[in-house]
Amino acid sequence: MAQQSVNKPHSLLLPARLKAQLDAHLFPGDCDEHGAVILAGVAETAHEVRLLAREVHVAKDGRDYVEGHRSYRMLRAEFITRQVLQARDERLVYLAIHNHGGVDEVAFSADDLRSHERGYPALLQIVDGSPVGALVFAKNSVAGDIWRPDGSRASLERALVVGPCRQVLTPSPDSRNPRPDPRYDRQVRLFGDRGQRILSKAKVAIIGLGGAGSLLAEFVGRLGVGRFVIIDPDHADRTNLPRLVGASRWDASLSRRKTSLAKRNIRRANRKARVHAITSDIVEPGVAAELVDCDFVFLAADTMRARNVFNALVHQYLIPGVQVGAKIVSDRTGRVDDVYAVTRLVTPDSGCLHCTGFINAAKLQDETLSEEERRSQRYVEDDDVVAPSVITLNASACAQAANDFLFYMTGLAAHGASQDYVRYRPLCREWWQDKPFRKPGCLDCGLENRSRFGRGDDFRLPVKLEAGRRHHSA
Repeated sequence: MAQQSVNKPHSLLLPARLKAQLDAHLFPGDCDEHGAVILAGVAETAHEVRLLAREVHVAKDGRDYVEGHRSYRMLRAEFITRQVLQARDERLVYLAIHNHGGVDEVAFSADDLRSHERGYPALLQIVDGSPVGALVFAKNSVAGDIWRPDGSRASLERALVVGPCRQVLTPSPDSRNPRPDPRYDRQVRLFGDRGQRILSKAKVAIIGLGGAGSLLAEFVGRLGVGRFVIIDPDHADRTNLPRLVGASRWDASLSRRKTSLAKRNIRRANRKARVHAITSDIVEPGVAAELVDCDFVFLAADTMRARNVFNALVHQYLIPGVQVGAKIVSDRTGRVDDVYAVTRLVTPDSGCLHCTGFINAAKLQDETLSEEERRSQRYVEDDDVVAPSVITLNASACAQAANDFLFYMTGLAAHGASQDYVRYRPLCREWWQDKPFRKPGCLDCGLENRSRFGRGDDFRLPVKLEAGRRHHSA
């Protein structure tokens, strides 16, 4: 971790699957203390350092977690050594874990802090360049003591449990009472002023601002979300007007950028919103890096390369997201065979678009080739075929996606809610569900050493290697 990380807030992103594993070990009902280790990746931006929990190693009571010499319990040296060496070899962060009693408030004891001061300088020398630290959990709270490579220390501001329903753990409850905003009176009756404050602090990305993306910008903007990154390289034209929210014939005649239209709509809905508009493609160098500190990502672009980058962001940086789309299937005579809209919620625990077959390897390879290379290899022999698109189909997918985001962020999602992909077929008024899954050995969502899961800045996102054209920011 770089020296410039000093004074930045530190947080932990913890997949719900790992949180459940920790809870089962730390709080089995015996009211005693237990130990474990988290190995985590790192994501560092200009404003924040995120520790990305990749795996949990529980310490077996009486063998790995034993009676302490200067404290109640301690991790044995042999157990620590195994985890620290793995952290060093895989460039991960070593975080020692134990629990205290209580529920909503927790802190290290004086003995805990003295043990950190005795042991962590030596651990820093072993890991050679990565942070080390400790976390103490109560049932609904967590505190952290993070030691940086230069020997400076930082407290953990919060832990975010990433799953069907977002959970925020802090050292003590937030006693601040949010000031009500009368604009949102009707929706705070659903999730309260605290829920509205969560939305106002949230950072959301929308990749693609066509028929679906412009609807997402409108929906999420009107929810009162505070920060946006919006990405699209294209301009409006007259064929877009039936589907682009708020677009006029003047926008089409002036060939205004789709990012400009989306930004205008967001700001009309919420003048306080901060919108970073990037008129480029998500696969261009440097663009995806703008999303690594987001709370949620919407994918409304229809290329395989965009899906590939989105899928990598979810699993490499532990950021949940949702892919939306609509399709009209017709035969050669133009007869409509099927119509469907899809909403695919993708979380670090739910499997991925690769494993479930929604990233086509042949099409992905095709998109990496230049137009000349495609033609030379007979990938393209006819003019591009423009797919049919209707705003109402996009709206079906986007409304579900916006609700997935809303209920995740505000904590309203039902316990055990389905993580299945949703497919709506309006011709026959049917809802279908496709079950996502994780294949062993998957390099995105798998847990093998070679996978990108939870690796953060240590792995390169699957974007273009070449410099490419420069993107413009607005």
